[in-house]
Amino acid sequence: MASNSKENLNSSQQEAVTHSGGPLLVLAGAGSGKTRIITQRIAYLIEEQNVRPYNILAVTFTNKAANEMKQRVSRIAQNEVKNVWIGTFHSTCLRILKRDIHKMEGYNRDFVIYDDSDQLRLIKDCMGRLNIGDRLISPKSARAQIDGAKNKGFASDAPELRDYDKNVQRIYTLYEEEIRKSNALDFGDLLHLTVKLFEKQPEVLENYQNQFQHILVDEYQDTNYVQYKIVELLSRKHKNIFVVGDDNQSIYGWRGADIKNILNFEKDFPQSKIIKLEQNYRSTKTILGAANELITHNKNRHEKNLHTENDKGDLIHYYEASDDKNEARHISSQIADLKKTSGHPYKDIAVFFRTNSQSRLIEEELLAKSIPYKIVGGTEFYKRKEIKDILAFLRIIANPLDEIGLKRIINVPPRGIGKVTIDKLDVIAQEKGVSFYEALQLVLKDKLLSNSVLTKLERLNNLLAELLEFPEKDDIVDLINHVLHKTKYLDMLEKEEERRENVGEILNLAVEFQKEREEATLNDFLSSVSLASDLDNYTEDSDQVTLMTLHSAKGLEFPVVFIAGMEENLLPHFNSTMSGQVEEERRLFYVGLTRAKEKLYLASANRRMVFGKQQGTVTSRFISELPTELIKMQNFDYRTQDRNYSSRRTSNKPKTKTHSVPTYTGRYKVGQKVNHSAFGEGLIKKVEGAGDEAKVTVFFPSVGDKKIIASYLEN
Repeated sequence: MASNSKENLNSSQQEAVTHSGGPLLVLAGAGSGKTRIITQRIAYLIEEQNVRPYNILAVTFTNKAANEMKQRVSRIAQNEVKNVWIGTFHSTCLRILKRDIHKMEGYNRDFVIYDDSDQLRLIKDCMGRLNIGDRLISPKSARAQIDGAKNKGFASDAPELRDYDKNVQRIYTLYEEEIRKSNALDFGDLLHLTVKLFEKQPEVLENYQNQFQHILVDEYQDTNYVQYKIVELLSRKHKNIFVVGDDNQSIYGWRGADIKNILNFEKDFPQSKIIKLEQNYRSTKTILGAANELITHNKNRHEKNLHTENDKGDLIHYYEASDDKNEARHISSQIADLKKTSGHPYKDIAVFFRTNSQSRLIEEELLAKSIPYKIVGGTEFYKRKEIKDILAFLRIIANPLDEIGLKRIINVPPRGIGKVTIDKLDVIAQEKGVSFYEALQLVLKDKLLSNSVLTKLERLNNLLAELLEFPEKDDIVDLINHVLHKTKYLDMLEKEEERRENVGEILNLAVEFQKEREEATLNDFLSSVSLASDLDNYTEDSDQVTLMTLHSAKGLEFPVVFIAGMEENLLPHFNSTMSGQVEEERRLFYVGLTRAKEKLYLASANRRMVFGKQQGTVTSRFISELPTELIKMQNFDYRTQDRNYSSRRTSNKPKTKTHSVPTYTGRYKVGQKVNHSAFGEGLIKKVEGAGDEAKVTVFFPSVGDKKIIASYLEN
């Protein structure tokens, strides 16, 4: 055989790779080699089925996964990878829109992309114009609801929006007017408008249907409605839709992912076939056994049972700390011991947590022990002020109508143009029905403001003219240097070395970008940067412990994993419990468990500081769902004033506390949602007594823990 597209595959993997055609769902359990299946499938189609690379589309969810896919295909299929469409959903849709968006009325191909913070800034502007204060709805909530509407394919005038908050409807309508006026799209538009393009322009859809004879989708369990609709529309002609996913790892419902897409695959794609990949190549038998038992508590799932030929491995360590500081101290001490006794380098070790706020105490303890660490998903490079400033200048050069970009740099570096002037320009833009940039030109032409203000605006306009007239806009390195020279931006950062270095890094990025793409344009560069993420750049090069949220850990693996905060209200998170999303939280914990290859440590705290107050906690229900024979309980007694400890091991079974497993006591049980007339909705943490006279400890998000007589509660 000329290729190695089927070598080293087990029977189920080989069956998937050599599938004859038609709809196929590959249910790929954790650690079963799912990415490899897609790359081998692409190679098989090219080398053995003589499919032209141009006729293959492969989509996934992160740039990191897409780049890994490209590299693997290039190793197997040599130079053919450059003609295969491989990318994220967003980058694929961006590519389509850059080609064809002008075929829809009111759009052109020179659009810029607004990131989350640009979007939030525009929403705040819209709320100000509509006199909608933060008390009625927060800008972040409005943004989330607008994003949610776009993920479901709802335009601002969709009848379905009648069920939304009236304030959100008004904000969404004005937001769409303003973003269109700025010739900009947000991330939701990239997907939503691609569906709209296909539905409104049948000839465009037909062209792509003819091109993409084979469509492959990774992480199918994470697709939302519009992503499902894109692949469904594209696959209608040839019906060669090949999706890989694991319903047990569907953890993004909060951002629109719909687990029903993978559960209903057979219904959505008639004559489909399902192949299960159940051999795990990553974890020990112990870790896998615990994960298998945990996930059986979920009802909405395809039945499968992972197995492995790996060693049995160590028992899972579970530590119940007296408080959150003790928990952090325990984790750092265990890491120090692992380094000394097992020889694991720090880069082998990861600490996961449910919320970013949990990292602070862990960081402090790691610092105290001189243990190097890095946080993945913290303040991202592309969201730093100096980077967004430089990119705003570049966006304006590419598209002067970009209102958010222009407002961002109108007084950067400082030139005496304040909020009052910006508001006056806003009013003129609204009265005349023009863009913010065009309002600036009108003000200068007709001298509509005071002479002192006009002088400042004239200087700004002269600067913009010099930037816009730069002859070689697609020489991105020279253009950035031109921006830095004309704006004197680096002079403003004279005493801020780290920020100056960050600006230098943008230049480094531009150099690398131009090396990789000989005919790259400024718009190409801006599009690439707009879709970038720090998570895509995660590497294991430096010897540091990795700290990250459980959501960020998806797709990664480590020899040693710690999961902190195994408590009700953290894991499962309070919001998910209240909204009935415990199954997704269980899947999130399952993802955390199955990242571990050799050793797994769990930890909880009996008391945790919440909004400045120490509060009692309830052990996560997920601990009671793990097989006791696979867990080793550890207790550590720390002396009050020092960081040394002595260990005292108990039996291999975890210590059971009455509140660690929800039990009924009359009408009420631990973990039950209840309502109170004054405090709102809450979650029961403890029940003493029975019936209406029982004393019930309830956690309310607004006020914390309250002990209440049961008769004052409502189910």
